[in-house]
Amino acid sequence: MKRDRGFTLIELVVVIIIVGILAAMGFTQYTKMVEKGRTAEGKSVLGSLRTAQRARYLEVGSYTASIPDLPVEAPTACTNTHYYSYTCANTGTCTANRCTAGGKTPNAQAAHNITLTIDGVWGGTAGYY
Repeated sequence: MKRDRGFTLIELVVVIIIVGILAAMGFTQYTKMVEKGRTAEGKSVLGSLRTAQRARYLEVGSYTASIPDLPVEAPTACTNTHYYSYTCANTGTCTANRCTAGGKTPNAQAAHNITLTIDGVWGGTAGYY
């Protein structure tokens, strides 16, 4: 009696479907983690802006909304060297806005921002601050 060895076509199709589902779930989690990693740039620059704002307040007695007045490299428009563009308010609060076009490749599919107040409170719409 000869015994056939191997897999049936149905077994192979089921395995391929399961692997496809796992790959699709893994890819979405991977892209979320990559985007979360890119927020490190925004958080780092915001921390530098906060420190510069505090130093300016000690020297001049007021915060500035003009980033070029601060000794920090923080682009006010999307450039191919940063994932974020930055703004500050006269209150000392600074915001990092994720570039959806014109920023460092790849750009974000959806815009979000991260904020840091002069008191050190994080906020924004990114969800991972």
